Amino acid sequence: MKTIKRITPCLLAVIMIVLLVSVSASVFASGEGSVLSAEVSESATAQGNETSAKAIAAALVIGIGSAAGAIAMGQAIGKAVDNIARQPESSANIRSSLTLGLVFIETAIIYALVVAVMIIFVL
Repeated sequence: MKTIKRITPCLLAVIMIVLLVSVSASVFASGEGSVLSAEVSESATAQGNETSAKAIAAALVIGIGSAAGAIAMGQAIGKAVDNIARQPESSANIRSSLTLGLVFIETAIIYALVVAVMIIFVL
């Protein structure tokens, strides 16, 4: 119960940031079309909608991936410190396992970044 109370504000902050990024991206994408006159074709409008959808998708991928990675890293580091405090003689083994785990978590976050870049530029 105590962990849920600590994680909830972090999740709310991440959700607010993701929503802010996605809303601002869609506003900029739609604002670009509003400057043009009534001669805007349907293809330009569809392209603006596609651009804003890509921005929202990329923001969600990065936001969720980095939030999940940050939470996982925090839990891993906290448990490693607790275990080192309980058994100082095994600190070298715990530290090496922690480093390997953090590398794998960071790799998942980098994959999320690669997917977001692919969404923006390739799709």
